[in-house]
Parts: sequence; structure tokens; C-alpha cells
Amino acid sequence: MSAPAQARASHLLVKHRNSRRPSSWKEPVVTRSEEEALQLVKQYRNQIATASDVPVAFAELATTESHCGSARSGGDLGWFGPGQMQKSFEDATFALAVGELSQPMFSDSGCHIILRTG
Repeated sequence: MSAPAQARASHLLVKHRNSRRPSSWKEPVVTRSEEEALQLVKQYRNQIATASDVPVAFAELATTESHCGSARSGGDLGWFGPGQMQKSFEDATFALAVGELSQPMFSDSGCHIILRTG
């Protein structure tokens, strides 16, 4: 079976001081460590995974907590294909089944959780 040409995903990003751009709409200067970012993402993932409606819980939390501009749309990144995202993020997304929530993962942007939506 070949890999799908495109995926759709939402994500929640927590930046840390070693992120490639350690600032966001949420924090002008990000000072947390990678470990602190990971702990926050683990807490968020637990909140989402235990919710009765995972997509709704994900979107609500991403809207208030994600450091990405996609927070305005509940973390939705839309459809993307190979080569359009950072490789680590792309690989993690394409490894998920539709509807599946990732474990925390790191990219150059920070620490993420990903919900594959398509």
C-alpha cells in the first residue's frame, strides 16, 4: 500500500527557548526549556485524550494554548503533501491514522501534539 499523497492535521505547538523562532502571538519572548515545553504538551495531550469529544477538546485547547498562528482555527493546518512541512512533523502526521492523536513530538518549531483529521 502506498502512502497517501496528502494529509490534513491539526496541531498544538508549545515553543521553547531553543525553537527556531522563540516567540509567538502568545508570548513575545519564549524562555521555557525543552523539558518544560514537553511537560506542558503532555498535560494538554492528557486533557484531550480523556475528553468525550477529542476533536472539539483539541480545537478548544489549541485555540488558547498553541503558539502557532493556526491557533485561530483550532490548530487546523489544512491539507498538505510531502515536502510542505518540516520532515519530523510530516513523518509523524503521515504515520497517524485519521482521527488518531500523536504522542508529543519535537520539530525545529517546538513540541507538538498532532491530530490527524484527513
